[in-house]
Amino acid sequence: MAERKATVLLEHSLKQLKLPTMLRDYASAAAVCGRENASFETFLLRLCERELADRQQRATERRIKAAKFPTLKTIEGFRFDAQPSINETLVHELLTGEFIDRNENVLLIGNSGTGKTHLATALGLAACREGRKVRFFAVTGLVTRLLEAREDRRLERLVKQLGRQDLLILDELGYVPFTKAGAELLFEVVSRAYERQSLVVTTNLPFEQWPEVCGSQRLTGAMLDRLTHRVHIVEANGESYRLRDSQRRMRRKSRAASKD
Repeated sequence: MAERKATVLLEHSLKQLKLPTMLRDYASAAAVCGRENASFETFLLRLCERELADRQQRATERRIKAAKFPTLKTIEGFRFDAQPSINETLVHELLTGEFIDRNENVLLIGNSGTGKTHLATALGLAACREGRKVRFFAVTGLVTRLLEAREDRRLERLVKQLGRQDLLILDELGYVPFTKAGAELLFEVVSRAYERQSLVVTTNLPFEQWPEVCGSQRLTGAMLDRLTHRVHIVEANGESYRLRDSQRRMRRKSRAASKD
């Protein structure tokens, strides 16, 4: 009876202390330690290690969810052999996250379909797993949100939320030109991030064509000045994955049709 009461009180206490892994595993851990004749300290240590590991895993999952990646892409799934123009050594250095500690930026520049978004996402995932706060945006989506926030008089709150991230990923700059107001708001985000947090930007445009989407030579120059002051540039100038896959499928269909 006393043992049953102790078990009920123990489980109640673990719930109150919000230690779900200890609550789940204490009985099995006690059985293993009993068979091994392990000390009470060893039993408690093993439970603490499990609780910490699960807590860290849950925190990582929350950070990944909060980052709003469109799809989860890891570096293990990236084929460097298919994109030899990409500096693989540099990418692996960036995966350590040290550039974030130094508030440096990364620009992924190159042709459409060469894996720039994949690499940007992989960098973001690695940062989440290292305990950093990350937020992923398509650039056009971010500019739309900034414009809407300005209309609703909550722009400052949104910009402050962005400023609390360790890493902002701005994907696909250059596909859609901005209005003057949109370009100015994007510049505000880049300007506030300067030497305070890191940005990863993907673009299909060389620098000399950025005024075509930002609209102003002066504003573009100021934005590039901040982005490139402390920057790592990864160039992706190979053939499009999507184009290559499409051509491969067409060849297969053609061969199948010829056999028929």
